[in-house]
Amino acid sequence: MTYCVGMVLNEGLIFASDSRTNAGVDHVATFRKMTVIPVPGERQIVLLSAGNLATTQSVVSLLKSRLQHHAANLHTVQSMYEAAELLGRTVREVIARDGDGQTQSQGVDYSCSFLLGGQIKGEAPRLFQVYPQGNFIEATPDTPYLQIGEAKYGKPIIDRVIHHDTSLAQAIKCTLVSFDSTIRSNLSVGLPIDLLWQQRDNFDFAPRHRVTEDDPYFQALRQGWGEGLQQVFGQLPDAVWFCDGDGDGG
Repeated sequence: MTYCVGMVLNEGLIFASDSRTNAGVDHVATFRKMTVIPVPGERQIVLLSAGNLATTQSVVSLLKSRLQHHAANLHTVQSMYEAAELLGRTVREVIARDGDGQTQSQGVDYSCSFLLGGQIKGEAPRLFQVYPQGNFIEATPDTPYLQIGEAKYGKPIIDRVIHHDTSLAQAIKCTLVSFDSTIRSNLSVGLPIDLLWQQRDNFDFAPRHRVTEDDPYFQALRQGWGEGLQQVFGQLPDAVWFCDGDGDGG
């Protein structure tokens, strides 16, 4: 499995993905699940992938190989909506080819999901989630983040912290705490974490950072979050009905 997060905020976008793939406890490997397709000065498009590795790699390879074609591609689409449509069609094409049009065939799960986000000059930053069937949804100011893969463990901290006006610095911190919670609870998600942040209207450079096991900031964040949770938990009052001593709630 995997865990990927995308956020579209007032200041820009954040993307993060783990790098673990596994087909059983004895088949664990590391693969980068983040793909960046830029046109300096004009657009920055980022893909995060989860699901069947063969399917996602084929989809990304086709999108890259077609960048020089005259047909619509991620270098020529006029909007991020068109980019999501193109990605959806490519997902359907690969599943039709490899799985006879079925996400599951002969015991093999060919399904995959993508987060696609970025900014094309002339429109605001946008973020989409593309499903195995090729359809998609878009993040909004009310729900400015999307997740794919093992989303449930890292979702509570994001729900409590992230809103459209959250700064990129605070969002990066929240994203890494979300990943730490997921890694702690699910063996199918693991380091390294690939992290990219893109400032609004900056088409020339999107900083990237790979968080490894010995990353000093991540280790400090992990320790501080764990200790802080224990401290706050210890300060919470015991249940009144327990303190009464009768245990019957009366």
